[in-house]
Amino acid sequence: MKKDSKEEALFRAVEELLAGGPELPEPAERARLREAAGVTQAALARALDTSPQTVKNWEAGRSEPRPPRRGPYLALLEGWAKKYPAPSPRGEKPTAATPAPEATPAPAAPSASPRPSTARPTAAPKRPAARKTAARSVAAAAGEGPFANGPLAVLTIENDELVGYGAGGLVLDVPAATLPALVEWTLTEGRLGAPKLDGSGRDADPLLVLTPSALERFGLPVELSEDEQDSGRLAAGHPVIKGLEKAQWQLTQRGFGPWARIYRPAQGSRRLCVQLCIPSWKALDARSWKNAADLAPGDLARVMSLYASRVMTPRGSTAVTGLELMTALRPPTRASAPDAEGRRHSVHNPGSLGTEPMDPPPCEAINGHPVLAHLPRFHQRGPEERIFEEAYDWARPLTAEDRKHTHLVGIDVNMAFAAAANGAVVGLASPPVHTVNPAFDPKIPGSWLVDLSHVDLDRVMVGKKWVDLCGDLLPSPFTQYGERPEGPAWYATTTVAYAVELGYQVQPLEAWLRPDSGRYLDAWYQRLRDAYMATMADLGVPDGLSPQEFLAAMDGYKQRDPDAAIVLDAIKGTVKFGIGKLQQKAAGGGWMPGQPWSALSRPTWRPDIRAAVISRARIGMHRKMVALAAATGRYPVSVLSDCAIYAANGPSPLDVLPYTSEGKTIPGSFRIGVSPGMVKHEGTQTPQWAESLREHTNNPLLNLARNIKTGTTAGLDTGE
Repeated sequence: MKKDSKEEALFRAVEELLAGGPELPEPAERARLREAAGVTQAALARALDTSPQTVKNWEAGRSEPRPPRRGPYLALLEGWAKKYPAPSPRGEKPTAATPAPEATPAPAAPSASPRPSTARPTAAPKRPAARKTAARSVAAAAGEGPFANGPLAVLTIENDELVGYGAGGLVLDVPAATLPALVEWTLTEGRLGAPKLDGSGRDADPLLVLTPSALERFGLPVELSEDEQDSGRLAAGHPVIKGLEKAQWQLTQRGFGPWARIYRPAQGSRRLCVQLCIPSWKALDARSWKNAADLAPGDLARVMSLYASRVMTPRGSTAVTGLELMTALRPPTRASAPDAEGRRHSVHNPGSLGTEPMDPPPCEAINGHPVLAHLPRFHQRGPEERIFEEAYDWARPLTAEDRKHTHLVGIDVNMAFAAAANGAVVGLASPPVHTVNPAFDPKIPGSWLVDLSHVDLDRVMVGKKWVDLCGDLLPSPFTQYGERPEGPAWYATTTVAYAVELGYQVQPLEAWLRPDSGRYLDAWYQRLRDAYMATMADLGVPDGLSPQEFLAAMDGYKQRDPDAAIVLDAIKGTVKFGIGKLQQKAAGGGWMPGQPWSALSRPTWRPDIRAAVISRARIGMHRKMVALAAATGRYPVSVLSDCAIYAANGPSPLDVLPYTSEGKTIPGSFRIGVSPGMVKHEGTQTPQWAESLREHTNNPLLNLARNIKTGTTAGLDTGE
């Protein structure tokens, strides 16, 4: 049986060599001939014992026919060409003996008597056949170089053959029967991957996305068992893993999971690594990728390739990719200048986080961290022991004045945490320095123990003027839930600096400071901002619109291109979950408090950077709310992270935010627009809806921002 299979494979290889005879007409000519004959794609597919989609691919140039169908298909096209010759450019019909030419090559020298082209067809393309369509092209698929076929391929089975869908409508024939052979093909012939994002970084490894049919072809389960789902990986003794080991391929410590990495030790400067993404194993979290796992292979390839070209090739979840993007843009090492012998060495890259992990000071450590192992097991740390820089979750009762308004309008800050990361000065590779009774310096990032309970929001400085406000209608800028601090607490530099900005003196009692600092996240923000803006433009919301035009363009914008809408959500997830992963907690694996967990071994485990970004986002919200209140007397009803709700006599954000005839609004307050840091419409309800919802849930301080968009009670605790 094995001998027959080998012989059959050899015959197929010989047939492919023989296929190097007459070349097929161009894809557009194939379609013209079929249509001239009055034959549908489905009828042609039945005649050639294939699928209509395969015929469509042939006529779109996404793939080429192979034996045993190539010969009959070519004969059919030649017969049709004789019956339905292509019209001459001058309207003259060519003779039946003249085949429809693919192209007329330019003559080597001018000729006195031009003759019809008799150029011989060139040999058929070698496998893998790879053609790009003109439509929906992606810049990553350049057609030349080591990454000519783009960053990734979505593998599936069509007509019992393995094909890979790539960027720009590309379809690859993938001649691999086993997983080790697939990895070898990817690294030697696939021409998949992406160039490095920084001169000191490294190229992105090729990514293969395995659909259920491809999983079955390689002997992998379509879904993990319950035990495997709990461990997040395939059982170590699985035959496929043994096959990889036999072929001398290795897996990373996280094993063969939804985002497996298969590699061999690098040979010199060349990496030998392929990453797998398995959607049916829940690789594409619906919180970031929505329904991407259910897309057809070609559509999934478009979505993931677009994300890869604008952000980076996914390295795991959007949280993992968010961290990897930081490192890719700020590599920890670079090549040194040549030494006396002309050799270069790997040295620390200034402006990066370096290569070594760093223990946080106790005030920045989350519960269970080894630096807190000396504390009693059930000790609860308060704000005087631990920094609590978190996003807002604040609400207040509606006043009589609020109830007089006809609407409650929610406004939401675009890419709030990305905007907060822009310009953030954070500690770099050096450990923090402990000081006692320091003078406050707003230029040094770190954590400060200071009493801010004396800051009175009834009277604050806005710009250079003191302003009287109704402090009870504003959340405190210093706490997550908006309550006024009661004594000394740990804060990030931005929070303490805002107390000074509001006109109040501060005297820290203690601090952990990071003089070795820089704007580490600027390049990260710029990359994600550009990705976000380009994708919003794809959805019909370009930059430069007036507030009125922007709000109109945002109406139903995600329905204009559902694939681009998925990419947009993935970009947002990269920001949100990437910042969160800077403080990744321990999970599973028999971990016990006081013991280290795997995330602590990476330089990007930096809770202080997360705290700095969230502090900037929360303070930025408060600064805008104060500016609006000082100018108009409007106060928020609820604030949830980057969404604020205001009472208004109209359903639009334009009924909340005043604009002049020149299109200007209150300096320092909210502005309507598409850019990160500007605001969009989140939703509109009525004061009656708010009171009814709070009564229904038996919660007089229910945060209305959670449901302003839908107006429903879904997911809320009713108290019953």
